[in-house]
Amino acid sequence: MQLRANNIRKLPDQTFDVLVIGGGINGASAAAALSGKGAKVALIDRGDFAGSTSMHSSNLVWGGIKYMESGDFKLVRKLCKSRNHLIKSYPSTVQEIRFLTTINKGFRHHPLYPWAGTWLYWLMGSAFTRMPNFLRPSGIKAREPIIDTRNAQGGFEYSDAYLHDNDARFVFNFVRGALDFGTVAANYVESLGSRREGEFWITRVRDRTDDRSFEIRSRVLINAAGPWVDQHNSLSGQKTDHHHVFSKGIHLIVPRLTDSKRVLAFFVDDGRLFFVIPMGPRTCIGTTDTRVEKPEVGATEEDIRFVLDNINTRLELQTPLGKEDIIATRCGVRPLAVKPSGDGGRDFLNLSRKHAIDIDSEKRHLSIFGGKLTDCLNVGEEVVEEVRRLGVEIPYPDVRWYGEPDASVREAFMHQARLMDLDAMTSAEASEPLSTRLWRRYGAQALEMLEDIRQDPTQGEVLIEGTEYLRCELKLARRREMVTKLEDFLRRRAKVSLVVPEESIRHSPGLREACDILFDDQAEARLQEFLETEEG
Repeated sequence: MQLRANNIRKLPDQTFDVLVIGGGINGASAAAALSGKGAKVALIDRGDFAGSTSMHSSNLVWGGIKYMESGDFKLVRKLCKSRNHLIKSYPSTVQEIRFLTTINKGFRHHPLYPWAGTWLYWLMGSAFTRMPNFLRPSGIKAREPIIDTRNAQGGFEYSDAYLHDNDARFVFNFVRGALDFGTVAANYVESLGSRREGEFWITRVRDRTDDRSFEIRSRVLINAAGPWVDQHNSLSGQKTDHHHVFSKGIHLIVPRLTDSKRVLAFFVDDGRLFFVIPMGPRTCIGTTDTRVEKPEVGATEEDIRFVLDNINTRLELQTPLGKEDIIATRCGVRPLAVKPSGDGGRDFLNLSRKHAIDIDSEKRHLSIFGGKLTDCLNVGEEVVEEVRRLGVEIPYPDVRWYGEPDASVREAFMHQARLMDLDAMTSAEASEPLSTRLWRRYGAQALEMLEDIRQDPTQGEVLIEGTEYLRCELKLARRREMVTKLEDFLRRRAKVSLVVPEESIRHSPGLREACDILFDDQAEARLQEFLETEEG
């Protein structure tokens, strides 16, 4: 909490080159890029960082193979290059994974047609991943016995990428990077609107933890509020070429359905892609694609039934999945960028996720529409260039503001981990060695955890039963990760509430200790706040 309190004090006392409103993937990457290259940046979010669309994705980092059918090859090429760049920049986090796609009888194309498309997709991705394979039904069954192939014509296997951890954690690491570069960031700070006064934007904000209001001054204002970009533009009197339409998508987290480390893909009855995605000890299934009018959404009985029916139809499970098998639900909106003349209702299911940046050069205002996690590095670089054109000095234009620490740092960590036999402390239910996980999640900061464990071996113990999170991780989260509410840790810095049933979390003997570590004298209040929210 100290980090946030210090930053709250700084926000009204300084004049920033740029204020970024919104801490989802677009805002986080923009802040990291700008501050990494030397601009003076502030970043606020009215909730927690990655608290909306950026925590409800499929955890996939893919080049947009579905846009092949609509002929948007330029976008596919760009996204494939972005995917490859992320794999190279974050080898511990963004990893290649095989997609096994089954084509059933009655589909609009013979399986050879989409299989040929995967070859073109592979070539457009610079042949960076493993080659595609065509599969007959028997080949599908041999690779994945759980798939019901009685109605299958064939299928194919190709590669894309996924996040080994979770989307919100990946986004927060950009926020953390921005903080390391000097960004003054705070969550739970809501913009009440911005006005232009002379050469500056004056943004009135409210600290949602204590209701205190104050103002932030900046030369440039970036609206990266995700699904609420249009709403904030209305508050600030900005007119833009683009606006958002919304697609609701849900995913269900269920017990692990297969031990294979591949994504199973199907085309559901209306032609949409449907995925079965590995998530450590769990499986993530979905998604839906429903037009909605506003970004505040929830999973309905119809949504849940759609996902369960599709999974039960396409897999041969010993017992069909039911609502009682659902461990967690992810539900959010995809903000899709359209122009008024483009009719967002036409061909809605084929609208792409490509981003658009609308610029008011006179007032030095940027609005970021649409976008997806795969394209985050491009968003960051594009924002830097646009801000430079608006007259803000970028002192270090060639600095690399993203990626894992270099190999020498990783080897120093792994060597120390081997010397202290860290992996012998890996819990029995863990999905990977402890050294691998700590490096992926914390990079160079994982070296501090080794010292904590050397001084006090209990720091290497799992704190909340059924998870892989250690005492020393909560200690670091308290100091560096601006955990303001218990849910911030359980759902976004970690993925505890995605893989552990709510009832198990509530009754975990380690939950109170976790609050003590994270919140000190506010522990009881934060715990009760969480328990009351969960009950609600």
